[in-house]
Parts: sequence; structure tokens; C-alpha cells
Amino acid sequence: MKQPAHYPQLLPYIRAQGGTIAIALISTLVFTACWPALIKLAEAMAQSVGTGNVEGSTRAAGIAAAIFFVRAIAQYNQDTFMAKAALQITLKLRTTVYRHLQQLSLSYFETTKTGDLSYRLTEDVDRVGELVNKLFQQFIPCVLQLIVVLGMMIYLNWQLTASAVILGPLMAILVGFFGEQLLQYSRRSQNRIADLSSLLIEYLSGIRLVKAFAAEDYTLQQFTHFAEDNRRARYMTERIKAFQIVFVGFLYAMSVVFIFCLGTWQISQGNLTGSSFVGYLAAVGMLIDPISITTSNYNEFKQAQASVDRVFELLNLEPTVVEPLAPVTLPPVSGKVEYQQISFEYVPGEPVLKKLSFLVQPGEMIALVGHSGAGKTTLVNLLPRFYQPQQGQIFIDGVDVATVTLKSLRQQIGLVPQETVLFSGTIAANIAFGQVDYDLAKVEAAAKIANAHDFITELSQGYSTYVGERGVNLSGGQRQRIAIARAMYLNPQILILDEATSALDSESEALVQEALERIMRDRTVFVIAHRLATVRRADRLFVLEQGELIEAGTHAELLAQNGRYAQFYAQQFAPQQV
Repeated sequence: MKQPAHYPQLLPYIRAQGGTIAIALISTLVFTACWPALIKLAEAMAQSVGTGNVEGSTRAAGIAAAIFFVRAIAQYNQDTFMAKAALQITLKLRTTVYRHLQQLSLSYFETTKTGDLSYRLTEDVDRVGELVNKLFQQFIPCVLQLIVVLGMMIYLNWQLTASAVILGPLMAILVGFFGEQLLQYSRRSQNRIADLSSLLIEYLSGIRLVKAFAAEDYTLQQFTHFAEDNRRARYMTERIKAFQIVFVGFLYAMSVVFIFCLGTWQISQGNLTGSSFVGYLAAVGMLIDPISITTSNYNEFKQAQASVDRVFELLNLEPTVVEPLAPVTLPPVSGKVEYQQISFEYVPGEPVLKKLSFLVQPGEMIALVGHSGAGKTTLVNLLPRFYQPQQGQIFIDGVDVATVTLKSLRQQIGLVPQETVLFSGTIAANIAFGQVDYDLAKVEAAAKIANAHDFITELSQGYSTYVGERGVNLSGGQRQRIAIARAMYLNPQILILDEATSALDSESEALVQEALERIMRDRTVFVIAHRLATVRRADRLFVLEQGELIEAGTHAELLAQNGRYAQFYAQQFAPQQV
């Protein structure tokens, strides 16, 4: 099934650079106007040379120099202004795509390959920019040149011109046919390279696991398979381009040969002078580059159409979590949280949470307990609106979270995930992540709360120490404490904790646990419980099963009920006492 092209969606980006493009097009018109003058000049020079007229030849040479000078200036302005416009369009499109990506829900990123998104933001957007640049810098000037030169050829000798362009329709049909083939293989090639990029990111990010399982040969085999698929698609693209260039070039060469034969016959009949034929041949020569460039550009446009489609397919995705039409800023909160009849499903017809309701008072610590898949993580992810529930409302201090700006909501909720993520940059920038101008004193205060200040000051550059990609040059305990400090930088009144101490050594675990206990004081806290100490310390435990809140109460109360929690406790937490 033929996919619709997204070229019309480029028009707003092109219109935004209308002034710069207009200057480039004016230069293009000046550049194009030089061609008829050069054709007539070639005829005049041929006549001067044929009669030995030195003065006429010299005069023609001087005029030619002036025309070529004007043409060079026009071409320079055309190229530079179009490059400027194309790069601005590329920048605007790239930032627009990235901004749109940030607005998409977490569910989209959980089902989409990172390498594919990276390829669309880099290679595909660059190819769209190159398309715009070549459209105005090469394709339009060449089309104008073809029109002007063909018009001049008709003026000089319409019979010769008619014979020359007789193969034109056949050439156009062939160019269109090959272009569709190029589009098909370009789409295939770009999908393959996106898959290859995704695979590469997965294997490099998990290189420790690859080495641990001696899986180098396996990953190389997988990488080679994807690389070979890309090679085949690229090779077919190059074969089609090569065949088209050769075939179109052959037809053009045959046209020129036929012109020579017909021109010789017309001269023999007295219908054409030698100097006029020289001028006509000069015009024919001026068609070589524009035909070649136009054909090449058309091929590139068909290849670039795959990139245009991939970029705008992304931009056409609708986010599932959006800002309200008239959002308000959430004022500083005390931490009262209420869920009212919340239902949520990732896949229609497969509910994850079912009509869930509860009220949490300010400063209360809630431990979420349940088997994997019970809905614990989904429950806390709805609070900062990472997802939008299909039914029900969530209130903070009596304010519906769906009515406030996402920024004012999320800045009042601290998050310490189970899997610590650090970004390339300094330790201070990681703690104050998201803040353009951060306060170093606040950074240090947050680090002290998180038991991170001491080890940070012992590093070579202190808070200015550069953290490598994903923080691989730090221990697990150090990364976790930086994550805690990051959650505390804005001093949020609500915290979401997914405890992650099981993989730490005893000393790191103690430091992290001490930090967690410190940050939970006087705050509303939701904890996905993994440790017995957390369960016992919680003000209340919520037991979830198949998306429903089946039990709620203190640790002692729920044990006394001898219900589902008591069973879960015996299976999951009692062994920790051994």
C-alpha cells in the first residue's frame, strides 16, 4: 500500500524562512538570466573567430568575463542564503521533534526503540534539511535553466529543438519509475539502520552483561545480520541510481548525436549558418549539468521522502497526557493526596487498576505491597501524571492534578527510582538536574541529607567531578545517594520511593537506608516496599492484587487480620528475619 507523502507538512517551516529564501531566489533569477546572454555571446564569438575579427572577439571576451563575474556573485548569494535557510529549518524541525517527544507519554517510550528515535532526530532530520537546501539551491535553478535554455534553443532553431526533446517524455517516465523504486529501498534501508542503531545501543549499554555471559560471538552475529540487511537495501538503492544515470545519459547522448546529424543536414541545405550552429551547440552543452543535477536531485528527493515521512509520522503522534486548556499553577502543597475511583489500562480491555480510592494525610508514609504486576508502580506513576487514568480523579490538597501545569505538579513530587539513572555532566548538575541556574549551596544541602556529601568532597574535582555516561565510574551506593540528593534538591513535600538496596553491599545499604529515613521525615511518602524495615515503619500498608486495593492498615493490624497480607508477609518478608 502506497504511503502518503508528508511533504506539505514542511511548508510552515519553509515559510518561516521566506525572507532568506526570497533573497536566494532573486539571486537564482539573476544567475539564470546570464545563460541566454552567454548563448548569444557564444554565437557572436564563433562569428568573430570565423572571420578573424580580433576586435570583436576581444569585445566578446570582455563581456563574457563581466557576465561570469555577475553569475558568480549571484551563485554565491544563492548558495549561502539557501544554506542558511536550510540549516535554520533543520534546527527548528529538530527542536520541534525533540519538544514533541518530551510530551509523549511513558508508554510510547516503553514500546519504542531508543536507537530508532535517535536516528530520526539526527540522520532523518539532517536529510530533510539537505532536501530543502538542494530543492532551492540546485533543483529550482536547474529547472529554470532548462526552461530558459530550451526557450533559447527554440528561438535559435525550433526544428533542431523538436528533434532534441523528442525523447524527453520517455526520460521523464523513466526518472519517475526509478524514483519510486528508490523510495521503496530507501525506506527499507532507513528502517534497517534504525534497527541497527537500536541494537548497538542495547549491546553497548549492556556490555558488562555481554562479557559476563561470554556472548560476544552471539552479539556479533546479531549485529552482522542487521548490518547485512542494511547493506543489501543500500546496494539495491545504488544499483537503481547507477542504472538510471547510465540509461538517461545514453538517451541524452543519442539526442546530441542526432542533433549533430540534423544540424549538418540543415547547414548543407542553407537553412543554418555555422556560427548559429555553434551557438546552438553551446546551448545544448548548457543542458548537460541541469539534466544531470535534476535527475540526481529527483533521486535524492525520493530517498529523502522516507526521512520526511519518518519525521512527520513522529510529529503526528498525539500525546496521551496533555496540559489542560486553562492550566493553573499548583501552589506549595502540604501533601494530602486523594485517589477517587481511579481506573487505568495500558491496553484497552485489560485493566491494571480498578476503581481504586483512598486518602493519604500530609506526612503519612504509605507502603505499597503486592506481587509483581499488581499495579504498584502504575499507582504511583499516575500521581505525577506520567499516565492519564481512563476514569477517576487524583487530588493533591484538594486540587485536581489534571487541572494544573505539569511542571508545577512534578516539581513538588520527588522521585527515587529503583534503577538509578545519571547523566553525563558534573555531580552538581546531576543533583540539580533540570535547573539551568542551580544554587550550589542547595546542591550541597541536598547531598548532605542524602549521605553523599562526604564521598563527593573526596573526589578529585568535588561537586565539579564529571560523571561518565550512566555514572559507570561511581559505585551503586554512590549513584543511589546522588539520586536521593536529586530528589531532595527542590525540597518536595511528596516523595515516591522504589527502594533499591538489595544489590548494594552492607555498608552502602546502611548509608542509603539512613538517607532514605532522613528524607521521609515530615513528608508524604509512597514506597514500593522491598524491605521488612520499610513495611514495619510505614504508617499504613496498601495491599494491591490484580489492580484492586484489597487491604489497608498498619503492619500489626494486617497481620492480625490473617488475610492476604499475612500470606504475602509470610512468603516475602518473614525470610528476611532468618
